[in-house]
Amino acid sequence: MPSSGACANIINSRRKKNAYGTPANPENFLDQDFVQLKQYCLSQRLRYVDDMFPPDRMSIGKVELGPHDPAKIVWRRPRDLVPNPSFIVGGVSRFDFGQGSVGDCWFLASIGALTFQKNIFAQVVPSDQSFDEGYSGVFHFRFWRFGRWVDVVIDDKLPTIDGRLIFVHSKDPTEFWPALLEKAYAKVCGSYADMSAGTPSEALVDFTGGVHICVQLSEPPPDLWELMCRAGQSQSLMGCGTPQGETSANTVLQNGLVQGHAYTVTGVKQVISQGNPVRLVRLWNPWGQGEWKGDWSDLSPLWQTISPQDREQCQSVGNDGEFWMTLEDFCRFYDDLDFCSECPEFLDEGSSCHWKTSVYEGRWVAGTTAGGCLMNTASFWTNPQFRVKIDELADECSTSQGENNMLVSLMQKPDKRNRRLVQNLYIGFSVFEVTKEYEGKKGKFPASFFGRNKPVAGTKKFINSREMMELVALKPGEYLIVPCTYNPDETASFILTIISKAETHVHEDSGSNNHEHVEGEEHTPDKNETEEEKRKTIIRQLSEKYDAVNAELLQKILNDKVLKGDVKTRGFSIEACRSMVALLDTSLTGNLTNQEFVVLWNKVNMLKDIFLSADVSQSGTLSLSELRTALIASGQRISEDIFNLMALRYGSSSGQMALEDFISLALRLDCMRDLFSQLSNGMTMTLRKTEWLYLSMYN
Repeated sequence: MPSSGACANIINSRRKKNAYGTPANPENFLDQDFVQLKQYCLSQRLRYVDDMFPPDRMSIGKVELGPHDPAKIVWRRPRDLVPNPSFIVGGVSRFDFGQGSVGDCWFLASIGALTFQKNIFAQVVPSDQSFDEGYSGVFHFRFWRFGRWVDVVIDDKLPTIDGRLIFVHSKDPTEFWPALLEKAYAKVCGSYADMSAGTPSEALVDFTGGVHICVQLSEPPPDLWELMCRAGQSQSLMGCGTPQGETSANTVLQNGLVQGHAYTVTGVKQVISQGNPVRLVRLWNPWGQGEWKGDWSDLSPLWQTISPQDREQCQSVGNDGEFWMTLEDFCRFYDDLDFCSECPEFLDEGSSCHWKTSVYEGRWVAGTTAGGCLMNTASFWTNPQFRVKIDELADECSTSQGENNMLVSLMQKPDKRNRRLVQNLYIGFSVFEVTKEYEGKKGKFPASFFGRNKPVAGTKKFINSREMMELVALKPGEYLIVPCTYNPDETASFILTIISKAETHVHEDSGSNNHEHVEGEEHTPDKNETEEEKRKTIIRQLSEKYDAVNAELLQKILNDKVLKGDVKTRGFSIEACRSMVALLDTSLTGNLTNQEFVVLWNKVNMLKDIFLSADVSQSGTLSLSELRTALIASGQRISEDIFNLMALRYGSSSGQMALEDFISLALRLDCMRDLFSQLSNGMTMTLRKTEWLYLSMYN
């Protein structure tokens, strides 16, 4: 069973250290190994059928097929459709294919851009597959998915009606790489229907694993043309889209453009027309037909005003879906422009700087690390915090530094496989400059810091999209980046990517020893002297009565003397008491000595006081935010992942934690801290300590 939540974060971190999930060593999607499956099919003389994405109605989903009857769908292999199928015929081109019945123009527009970059295409579409020698009906494709590359295995059964493909289809009926690529991405999304509606940026990022930059064409940057030219010359992919009309339908306007439709930017060219420079943008409609009818369209007389050389190079008459228009018309009729590249060096003209990339995974958890936006003054500080130190630029590139020297991207990770079921949260981030009083301090910055300091950069608004990014200009120094959801108490995982021209040093401030209520010091609540004397009397009586305390006796003592009448409690279970004995039983007899029992008694009562002090709601249990305060007061400093894991392990389904569960958790954390402290000081662990560590982790 795959791990989730905090466990998955820890496992993924270990895998990344071993380069697992990289382009050279992609992760097997759904644990399907292409090489093993192919070898098995060849040895058994079988044609592969994918049981994880079977040829049935569920894999298609609820797709509107127009006049076609879904009951007539038949899954057929390419060899059943044509006598001599080929994977690729005569190279790859944007003109190889056209869109089918599913509304995935955004995906096909991205494929059109992909065909321009052969190296990236080879990464996504491995060349070691064909319908000839070694054919077994199994194919594979590679995509970047939320921080890791995955190898996706499919069979070659494709949905057809009356012998024709109902989704993407090639102009050459013997070529099948577009249909198989679409099927692999449909598997990743959950079904063909899950690919309906989207933006090119989503697939562009999944094809490259690179940097995504979005430009709003209603307010284009002054250097938009230069940016597009540099992107065209580099290994960048470009996609764009038209505004949505009054309905969700893809209405074709009188000027030939389609409302709410994705296009590929396939080229840029400056020509001289009647003595004046004209900046032209070439676009491609993934429908494979339907073109712009305005200035510089295929049959526009303006083509006669430029040189014969430029006309021969640019003008192409034919309804193939590709056309030219001016940059001004492009900005007028299109909504946004997406750039995607393995690195953002095209942002600077002639720069000798190389951008450095750092990627971090995190999670917002309701009640613990999901504090919401800055308007939530009491909880904003609980969001994950990343401290960034930016060095001075190297001399050779400091003179060419543009206004923006850092790109910050925040991407939320889905908790469901089916793309259509994913409900993206409204996300954003803020960047704060670290003031002198906080330099060198460890742990999370408290609420008071955010009350006194305003962001110096960040997202301009919160949007419920998969990714938010901003180009920012930051001088050398130390900063704090706080990713957040707009509303508090919303749970989701995220990826924070920081790309900088200067050398940067990033770490997550996940420890909590800076909490403003405790100022980083271990806190023991004040005790009523009468209560303290009462406890001393009890422990003296118990010590005189019992020479050794086993788990059964410990259960009776704690439930009668510690829990009785104070708070809502189920009482300590026998398993919890056995675990406590195991933590302190250094002699491995199954009993606590008198001295060990006194140590445990004092710790339990101290933790009880901390619990009561942290329970500000006086509910008799701790909420997750109260739990954080209680752990800080007990002197614990743990990462967000471990905190979330402990809350799940010891808390109830409602997110509350009872006194006995808090005490059990705090005792184990205290034991672990002592043991790891000894290890970090170079002490050798004995067998007994090793067993002790094992018990403290798993009991």
